[in-house]
Amino acid sequence: QLTSEQDLNEAPVAKKSRVFYGSLEDKERERLSGDGALSTGSDAVKAGIEAGNINISSGETMEMEERVSERQQEALAEFERRRRARQITVSTDDAEVKAGLRALGEPITLFGEGPADRRERLRSILSVVGPDALKKSRKDEERAKRSQEECQQTWYHEGSAYLKDSRLWLAKYSLPRAMRRLEAARSQRDVAEATRAMRQQELHKSLRNLNNFCSQIGDDRPISFCHFSPDSKMLATASWSGLCKLWSVPDCNLIRCLRGHNTNVGAVVFRPQAGVSLDQSDVSLASCAADGSVKLWNLDSDEPVADIEGHSERVSRVAWHPSGRFLGTTCYDNSWRLWDLEVQEEILHQEGHSKGVHDLHFHPDGSLAATGGLDAFGRVWDLRTGRCVVFLEGHLKEIYSVHFSPNGYHLATGSGDNTCKVWELRNRKCLYTVPAHQNLLSAVRFQPTDGHFLLTGAYDNTAKVWSHPGWMPLKTLAGHEGKVMGVDVSPDGKLIATSSYDRTFKLWLSE
Repeated sequence: QLTSEQDLNEAPVAKKSRVFYGSLEDKERERLSGDGALSTGSDAVKAGIEAGNINISSGETMEMEERVSERQQEALAEFERRRRARQITVSTDDAEVKAGLRALGEPITLFGEGPADRRERLRSILSVVGPDALKKSRKDEERAKRSQEECQQTWYHEGSAYLKDSRLWLAKYSLPRAMRRLEAARSQRDVAEATRAMRQQELHKSLRNLNNFCSQIGDDRPISFCHFSPDSKMLATASWSGLCKLWSVPDCNLIRCLRGHNTNVGAVVFRPQAGVSLDQSDVSLASCAADGSVKLWNLDSDEPVADIEGHSERVSRVAWHPSGRFLGTTCYDNSWRLWDLEVQEEILHQEGHSKGVHDLHFHPDGSLAATGGLDAFGRVWDLRTGRCVVFLEGHLKEIYSVHFSPNGYHLATGSGDNTCKVWELRNRKCLYTVPAHQNLLSAVRFQPTDGHFLLTGAYDNTAKVWSHPGWMPLKTLAGHEGKVMGVDVSPDGKLIATSSYDRTFKLWLSE
């Protein structure tokens, strides 16, 4: 059978599918009701509906809540953060980027991170904390810098009339003394070199022969300080029990026990001329304690003659001015004070250290005062003008002891860094660092007559004698079982005293 070409070219007719709009439920009902043959099926569906196996809804709808998932919210927040990050301008200078990261408390660089990555990291941090955070931290930095600069500025406030009178008095007192000291130095220069060398050799020989002459149990608590009287016939000791004691020298018999302090006594010092030109009933000693109390004593009584009040924190040391009219006290409130005993008032409350002030010593002329503190710096103050004239920078730890040489231009400082530094005041530099001990230095003393040797005491249980000048170790005074807390040389230069944590004090004599 031949098929025409037209039939071949025609495509087959597509079968149209029926599209139902709306619910199938009504159509199904119609079909079931119109189809008699399928009545049995209809009965079966009804039975299924009644049994609850077939559910056909009757038009009610259930609304879905518009719940955005947490993931979507996170994604939106991330997009928003990126949008903010694009708008933040970040410096292209790497140093500024690092400074910004540091100001925000972030690490300035991560391992393998380049400048571009670092910049992006700063940008992403700023997009989280907000670009204002950097401005705030910069403002805080500027404020801190400003306040620091203000702290470092020298500032003055008006002093009392007593202070002005005292400064004039100190100038008139110290200038003639300086003149006499210089005259003595000039006359010393005229002595033949050979004679000077011979004297020095003799001194060194006698110092190498120093031996323990007497050891005495001084208290039942550590003995923190010892000081010879101006006539070298008495030794005062201070103890952590709160008692100060006077001992006869050289036989170490107890003369008097001074009761008045309730806590650790830091120092007890004889007034210049005490027992020489002063009367027994005059104020002859001063002592200080950890509770801030400072007491004055005479040689007649066991009770204090007077209390000096006004310190709120620990007073570690007291020192008499060479004239005996003024008393200096160092306090852990970062200041030291000068008291005039004639007018019985505090005339100077000097700040300048950033931490507690531990020790104070007056220049033999009476013109300068040196202070050393827990901030590791020493300062030399001119008492006639009130200015800090020398700043001693070099120790690595706290300064616990300062002492002027009788020559007037050397100053020794002992520190917690186990060294003793000798400073040349004429050019304001460190002359020599003595690597003195194995532990912190608690006390340094020059020989009081002409300063030809230096004595250091330390927490390695020893005291050492060094030549001056030269700084050679001449003798190690070993014998204490505890750390050496105080040392002193008698004004006649013959005896050395050491006091210790082992509750004893020892006298050393050259045989």
